[in-house]
Amino acid sequence: MSRAPLMPKATAVWLVENTALTFRQIADFAGLHELEVKGIADGDVAQGIKGLDPVTGGQLTREEIEKGEKSPDYRLKLLEPKVNIPVQKATKGPRYTPVSKRGDRPDAIAWLLRYHPELSDSQIMKLVGTTKTTIAAIRDRTHWNTPNIKPVDPVSLGLCSQIDLDFAVQKAARKLGRGIAPDAEPVRTLIPAAASVAPEPVAPPSEAEAPAKKPEEEEYDADSVFAKLKGLKAPSENE
Repeated sequence: MSRAPLMPKATAVWLVENTALTFRQIADFAGLHELEVKGIADGDVAQGIKGLDPVTGGQLTREEIEKGEKSPDYRLKLLEPKVNIPVQKATKGPRYTPVSKRGDRPDAIAWLLRYHPELSDSQIMKLVGTTKTTIAAIRDRTHWNTPNIKPVDPVSLGLCSQIDLDFAVQKAARKLGRGIAPDAEPVRTLIPAAASVAPEPVAPPSEAEAPAKKPEEEEYDADSVFAKLKGLKAPSENE
């Protein structure tokens, strides 16, 4: 069956005590194993459980029970509820911590406060299953066991998984704006129309506008320079 009646064992106890249905029929209707129903009939299972009448509870009719008693192969049908009661989802609260590991929580909290100060108190509460009072006491070093507290990774202690810890750290970093790379490339935008138009080609200057080339400096030889100097000195000696 896709749906089971409310309080299956109590319903099975009542059907075993007040009907002639087979163990298989009761097991199929209550969502139990056939041997479990047999144990209820023998008194080995569900001791002290008071039977719940499914007829008065609106889960079964007398006619349906009679059909089952007449035919052992008939499967009882659960009545559809007249009022749909919405199922309340469990709210997310602090993680449950086994009793054997609760003594390790102060060490895990101290590790988180030291190496991941960006985590909020609510995130630490969900990771290791603690309270704000304990976190504040460890942060202020007013905890009763402060001298013996040593920072230990909560993953190695088995208080949380590495995936949960990484997710909490990344979420806290995003809130503080640390998830943006400082050297990230700027976002590309559309190029302006003026920059996209090719510049007009510039015509080469004409020969008249071209600057005149400087005449190449004459190369002087040392012998020719001294010969000219001797020619200049000769007339002065004759005078």
